[in-house]
Amino acid sequence: MSKSKKKTHFAWAMYDWANSVYSLVITSTIFPVYYNNVTQTDSDNDLVSFFGFEVVNTVLYSWSISFSFLVIAVLSPLLSGMADSGGKKLTFMKIFATLGSLSCMALFFFDGSNLEFGIICSVLASIGYAGSIVFYNAFLPEISSVDEYDMLSAKGFALGYIGSVILLVINLLMIQVPELFYISDGGEAARLSFLLTGLWWLGFSMIPFSVLEDNPYGRRYDRSLLLSGYREIRSVFK
Repeated sequence: MSKSKKKTHFAWAMYDWANSVYSLVITSTIFPVYYNNVTQTDSDNDLVSFFGFEVVNTVLYSWSISFSFLVIAVLSPLLSGMADSGGKKLTFMKIFATLGSLSCMALFFFDGSNLEFGIICSVLASIGYAGSIVFYNAFLPEISSVDEYDMLSAKGFALGYIGSVILLVINLLMIQVPELFYISDGGEAARLSFLLTGLWWLGFSMIPFSVLEDNPYGRRYDRSLLLSGYREIRSVFK
């Protein structure tokens, strides 16, 4: 394997290292616990007001994440078609990764009193994560041969697990012993962990962004991305 190809494979796999912190820190561990703590109310059913509607806090969070999945389910076929037929995989990957990482950073300002802000940021982070993965995975057949798929994919997963666990351990240490990091309390430490997650995601994304190409094969594409996206969907459907 050439040095250039090895560099491309490493850069591609590093996006797993970059984005996996979102699914571990925001989706699975720290954010759900923090959200429940800051949205608890004196009532037995933990009702919160969301744009004037009374909703149970945990139900609201579940619905918001489900809504983000629905948005991606609707958009993904069109966006994938646009990327495939328009040679814009990297561009769309950058857009969604930036959206997701900045939304994670914005969660630093969520303290429970601004519930709508927190929910919107969590939805945008979810959309950014899922959307970027669509285009990240689409690179695999363009940068590797069939016999390399499994190994390269496993490399990405491995880096993702390692990177996310490293940041999670740091974040948990910040929350458990905040005085060690000169932080006032665990709540502030949790909010800092959201900021660090976004910075980690965006920062390490610069590695694949600087190496991967929008159109590695130099193919000619239709300038009308939206139209070509619909054509791609129609072709796949047939």
